[in-house]
Parts: sequence; C-alpha cells; structure tokens
Amino acid sequence: MDLKGYLASRQQLIDRALDRHLPKANTKPATIHKAMRYSLFAGGKRLRPILCLAAAEACGGKIDKALPLACALECIHTYSLVHDDLPSMDNDDFRRGRPTCHKVFGDGIAVLAGDALLTIAFEIVTRAKPTPRYDMSILLREVAVAAGSQKLIAGQVADLEAEGEKATRDRVRYIHENKTAAILTTSVRLGAMSANANQKQLSAITKFGRALGLAFQIIDDILDVTQTSEKLGKSAGKDIAAMKATYPAVIGLENSRAEARRLTGVAHDALSTFGTKAEALHALANYLLEREY
Repeated sequence: MDLKGYLASRQQLIDRALDRHLPKANTKPATIHKAMRYSLFAGGKRLRPILCLAAAEACGGKIDKALPLACALECIHTYSLVHDDLPSMDNDDFRRGRPTCHKVFGDGIAVLAGDALLTIAFEIVTRAKPTPRYDMSILLREVAVAAGSQKLIAGQVADLEAEGEKATRDRVRYIHENKTAAILTTSVRLGAMSANANQKQLSAITKFGRALGLAFQIIDDILDVTQTSEKLGKSAGKDIAAMKATYPAVIGLENSRAEARRLTGVAHDALSTFGTKAEALHALANYLLEREY
C-alpha cells in the first residue's frame, strides 16, 4: 500500500475533525484555547488516532464511526505531552520541533491547557455512536482507565520515581506498558469497538496493541540515544542525562533493537485472523519499527 499517502490523508482527516471539536482560538478565555490549539496542532504524526481508524477497518467498520474516539485519544496524548514537558516533570524546552507549551504560555496556562485537553476528550467520546456490544459507558470507561492512575499516570509516576536509580528490565517494562502502550492499546481497542468487534477480534486487536505499544517505546528509547534534537523535534539525549529507566540503559542498543523486532513480530502474528483487512495495521507496525524520528 501507499503508506505515505495513507498517512497524509488520515492526518488531514483527523486534523479537520479535531479543529471542529475544539473551541476556536478566540473563544473566551482566548488564552487557554490558544494554548490548547498550539499544542494539539503542533505537527504531531497522529499515530494513535490513525491506528484507531485502521483497527476499525480491520474489524469491518467505517472510519467515520471511529473518528470521534480517535480524536479523543489524540487530545489525551497531547495533554500527557504538555504535562510531561513541564519543569516539574521532564523539563523540556522543545516538542514537535517548536517551543513547548509552558515556554510560550507559562507553566500555569500549560497545566490548565493539559487539563482542558484531557477533559474535552471525554466530551468528544460522547459524540461517538455506541454499538450493540459497546454502549457509551463501556467506551467512557475504556478511556478513563487507560488515562488513569493505574495506566498512563501509573507509568508517569514510575518514570519519575525511577530517575537516578538503577533500572531493571521489569521496571522499565512496567513504565513503558503503562506510560505508552496503554493509550496505544486503547486506540486500537476503541477502533475495534466502534466496529462492534466480537470477542475474538477484540482480543486479537488488544494483543496487537500491547506488543506494538511496547515496541514503539523501545524505538523511542533508541532514537533518544542515536538521533539529534533536530531530527526528533525534541531534546535528544535527555534520557541519559536524567538517568531515565530505558531499554538501552538496561539491555543495550542492539538487544533493544532485537526486542523491538520481536515484539513487532508478535503484533503481526496477532493480526492473522483479519486477513487482508489488516493491511494498514501491518504497514503501520513496520513503519513504527523502522522510523528514525
């Protein structure tokens, strides 16, 4: 498939939908809406919402039904980046190639912009149409659990607490499974739910998401060591400087690459039940493994 064209068209579709869902920049109070839009439209690759749409198609659904869920996940992802970049967290000056939200709007507005992006995500979820197997309470709970204190936030807490300490493989895996893989897994699960996936389909999609999410973060760890800040669009080398718990720090670069390849293989195998309908998911898995930024 033409993956470059596929990604570009999906990004445009998602950006248009996000623009519709968010208050306009001049809506009072304008400062908060400008800050929300500044971070949300900073040039992200939209991988999580794209995976959501691709999962819907793999399960025989239509992307328009998955689109509100995809947009909600991108808002949650962006909120997590805004907060992650704060001086009290990772203290990053750049994100997606330009100054971070708090550098432009100040710490207080950045905190509130992240809060607002998280909150509006739930409003956007309610614009999705429930299916016979998955009512609105199931969709909302799926998002709330993934973004909550036992998944996304759990990973962020464990990441902070691991700084400066000797990392173990189990600890790094716990951080990555929750801080990164949980939202990515929920992205494909919600896509499947929008298509009224049966239990076999949802189980396969979940296995795919968990393996891909972990592989994705391992590649991120590798790129932090091997790429420049200009290439990444964010500060490179910060993981080492902060003594972060990462796969390269624990098992080395080559073993990390091998583990990312192994997990990507697990992700591919999980899609066997979908046949050709999973072509986009297969292509995306390879793309994420081979990316350089």
